[in-house]
Amino acid sequence: MDILPAIDLRGAKVVRLSQGDYDRQKTYSDDPAAVAGQFAAAGASWIHMVDLDAARTGTPSNLASVRTVREAVDVKVELGGGARDDATIEAMLAMGVDRVVVGSAAMRDWTWFERLAGRAELAGKIALGLDARGDHIAVEGWTEQVDASPVEIARRVRGWPIGAIVYTDIARDGMLSGVNFDATSELIDATDVPIIASGGVGCIEDIARCRQIGCGGVIVGRAYYEGKINLKQALEVAAG
Repeated sequence: MDILPAIDLRGAKVVRLSQGDYDRQKTYSDDPAAVAGQFAAAGASWIHMVDLDAARTGTPSNLASVRTVREAVDVKVELGGGARDDATIEAMLAMGVDRVVVGSAAMRDWTWFERLAGRAELAGKIALGLDARGDHIAVEGWTEQVDASPVEIARRVRGWPIGAIVYTDIARDGMLSGVNFDATSELIDATDVPIIASGGVGCIEDIARCRQIGCGGVIVGRAYYEGKINLKQALEVAAG
């Protein structure tokens, strides 16, 4: 199981939101590359990055920061936020991003996303972002909801050549309250695409249980920044 420490970007700063609320932001650093260096030093093989500005507006706003991270560390980068058309996704991959998370655009135009996911040259390089508020998927930086459940969508992509499903429980995101293990287990059972759990990780026991239920990865954000989880220990637990 992979551990993906998170760098959420807003205005080129490393921040965390509580429950996806842009008015409840805590800033941790103004140097994303330095934070990435800490992750690499601990032994992380992936970094999960989110352009929060782009997630809300649809226009990539922090690509310069992503580029500095890409140049600073030899770690795979997964990037979400603003990936809403072929040209933007191709530009993200061209700058060295290893996997692009597509969320809102997939929910708005499923036919487009199916075609994108089926492109042979993108096999494994696209992840589907399912951000859930209750049993509904939220889009546009979590400001709107669509009439679809995460399990329904996970079943649709069974057998697709995508790299992962990134599942976020919005109510738990940034709250250190524990992963939604029941909902995550449902997704794991519904599809053969690896599930990356996000939202609520608060202690090392959450990492162990995610591995136990069969997650392909876990995103660690606030728990790392506030000293609740030692990243090196988390990587050891994830590796078994």
